[in-house]
Amino acid sequence: MLEFWLVSENLFFTISLLLMSLLVVFQVIGLGELLGDADIEMPDPDIDGDLAGAGDGLLGILGFGKVPLMILLMLMLGLFGMIGLSGQMVLQNLTGSMLRPWLAVPLAAFASLPLTGAIARPLAKILPRDETTAVGRDTLVGRFATIELGKAESGSPARAKVRDVHGQSHFVMVEPDNAGQILEQGEEILLVRRDDDIFRAISRGQNTLPRL
Repeated sequence: MLEFWLVSENLFFTISLLLMSLLVVFQVIGLGELLGDADIEMPDPDIDGDLAGAGDGLLGILGFGKVPLMILLMLMLGLFGMIGLSGQMVLQNLTGSMLRPWLAVPLAAFASLPLTGAIARPLAKILPRDETTAVGRDTLVGRFATIELGKAESGSPARAKVRDVHGQSHFVMVEPDNAGQILEQGEEILLVRRDDDIFRAISRGQNTLPRL
């Protein structure tokens, strides 16, 4: 069986199942939350209506917005891998040969994508949906955050986790607003302003504002 999975005709499908397995592990150990909380740039609402509508319709068929993104990705990878390997096994038993990757991969993708959407619809009834409320990064200014990784110094930012008004988590890079200050890992801070991709922050103990 291992030899069957590793032949060149099936390598794409095997890799797909391995990626799905890694995502499952990430979910179990908690990295899935980090991936799911990553900021995603939303489309410009002023985009042409017909084009946006067509895109929304296609994504809806594939299951986007119905189940959490990580679950949908695992479902797509799993179905693609299983359909591809199953098809190759049936074909090998019937004819003694398998399809070449340039043909097997698009056929498996063509079959797995709509099936992903079909499975996502009933799953949506029992799984929590992705948050659809997006906020601008500037709205994070004035909110409390926690240094998650590293320590923040002038010219050396650290990663911090902050929740927006809807309770969604965002990971941002921060530097101290005051020269010479160091913000340690685990310290609670206040985001006071934003310079491009870097937020300037002070220790929570330096302000008297109520917690947001």
